[in-house]
Amino acid sequence: MKLTLLATLAATALAVTPLAAQDRAGWPDNLRISTGSQGGAYFVWGSGLATLIGEALGQAASVEITGGPVQNVALVEAGETMMGFTTTGPAQEAMQGESELMPGVEFTQLRALFPMYQTPLQAVVLANSGIETIEGLDGHRVNMGPATGTSATYWRRYFAANDMNVTESYAGASDGAGQLADGLIDAFVYAAGLPTGAFSQLAIENEVTFLPLSEANIQSFLDAVPSMQRFTIPAGTYNGQDQDVASVAMWNFAIANAEMPETLAYEITKLVLENNERMRQVHASAIEALAENWDTNNFVPFHPGAVRYYAEIGIEIPAELQ
Repeated sequence: MKLTLLATLAATALAVTPLAAQDRAGWPDNLRISTGSQGGAYFVWGSGLATLIGEALGQAASVEITGGPVQNVALVEAGETMMGFTTTGPAQEAMQGESELMPGVEFTQLRALFPMYQTPLQAVVLANSGIETIEGLDGHRVNMGPATGTSATYWRRYFAANDMNVTESYAGASDGAGQLADGLIDAFVYAAGLPTGAFSQLAIENEVTFLPLSEANIQSFLDAVPSMQRFTIPAGTYNGQDQDVASVAMWNFAIANAEMPETLAYEITKLVLENNERMRQVHASAIEALAENWDTNNFVPFHPGAVRYYAEIGIEIPAELQ
């Protein structure tokens, strides 16, 4: 019998004692973490991290199901949640006053904690659809994930910039995959860490085709979004996916409100970066959640608590990022 996520985490619990003597001034009664939709990597990451924080730090933590990065940065900026996950693009735009949710407001309260993983853009159709390219989505019904997520934000812009007429819909990962399987939509485009749970289940239960980005597709994204980079979804990531799939990706970071107590930011950053094996059990994408990848963020200031941890392991965060 397969262990549930909670049972798996419990079975591999760290031999740590909650920090009873730690200075906990200002620590919240419950640390709320803004994640994403059920079936997506953010939700899995947040659920596992909340469990780990509770075990290792004795700090109650819970996840908030959200529309993804655009909403997460707004929630963290406003202090409605103390911590959340974001891709680099929406965070940079928000700091420049270009948030879709709070246009004209330059976000100043976002602070980086630790790198998570890269999020590639993904596009999937049923194998019998006859659709073989991104351009082939023109004129079809396409789900883009939650309306304020990374996926919808950048796929919507891509379709508009390339004069593609798609019938848009917005649903979370699990719902979007179910709609595709049921024939309610023709394609599901998304952005999430690998493997994306909803896509994995979809590929097991249906014959699907993962659409690669052409060189022209890739260049269009790179020109429009400086924080994107080339990415390859390796063959075998999903059932029946026998070839590499060309794409583009953004880095994800855990962020906190500037008012998060320094001791809490320090302990969370240390906990994640010193327990990579445990985090990989939560989600395979955590293989990239390494301290050395701190420099994939070059615009969000790091929280002083995170800066203190990096200094302890020999990484000096530049002054302009403090």
